[in-house]
Amino acid sequence: MPLKKPEIALIDLDGTLVDSVPDLAWCTDEMMKALGMPVRGETKVRNWVGNGVERLIKRALLDQLEGEPAEVLYAKAAPIFMALYAENPSERSQLYPHVREGLQWLKDNGIRLGCVTNKDAQFTLPILQNLGIADFFEIVISGDTLPLKKPHPAPLLHGAEFFGVTPDKAMMIGDSISDVKASRAAGFSIVCMSYGYNHGVDIRTAEPDAVIDTFAELESLF
Repeated sequence: MPLKKPEIALIDLDGTLVDSVPDLAWCTDEMMKALGMPVRGETKVRNWVGNGVERLIKRALLDQLEGEPAEVLYAKAAPIFMALYAENPSERSQLYPHVREGLQWLKDNGIRLGCVTNKDAQFTLPILQNLGIADFFEIVISGDTLPLKKPHPAPLLHGAEFFGVTPDKAMMIGDSISDVKASRAAGFSIVCMSYGYNHGVDIRTAEPDAVIDTFAELESLF
């Protein structure tokens, strides 16, 4: 069943627009080396990303998805990672196939665009600029823009308010259960990418309104 064309689309960053794991994995492993701990590797990091760098650091320290490391260890690790990532936000990262064409199609069809991510602005903005897609977005809502992050609906509702539209005229494009939960709570429609970061779980199990394999398929949804 075709979806109703929205007036705005708010789009997630990591795992949706950009494969950022290569940089995140490099920074994670360099942090672990600095701490004298075993490196974790890109395969593990790919399963850990999606909830902000703070959570990624904790998962790397624990070598698992859930739990809290010792506060003193996290306090030592976090500045190391943040310094590494500030210098390497997009050295190894790249856009997923057809992202630029998909963004252009949305814009050409009168759909205004915002980016909503749990990544802090100090990392988000350089990535958008360095990969050449910053100009598509009228607003960027980062993980530190508001007190609350996805899966809370606040970032999405903030975006809708910015554009002056009601949630029933807004769509989220993401890749994770966090994006689905935020969209449902905000009253947005939600389209998910099949390739993103969802901790190894097929995003279809979260029952978004549609799942597509590339941004080139967006035009077939409406």
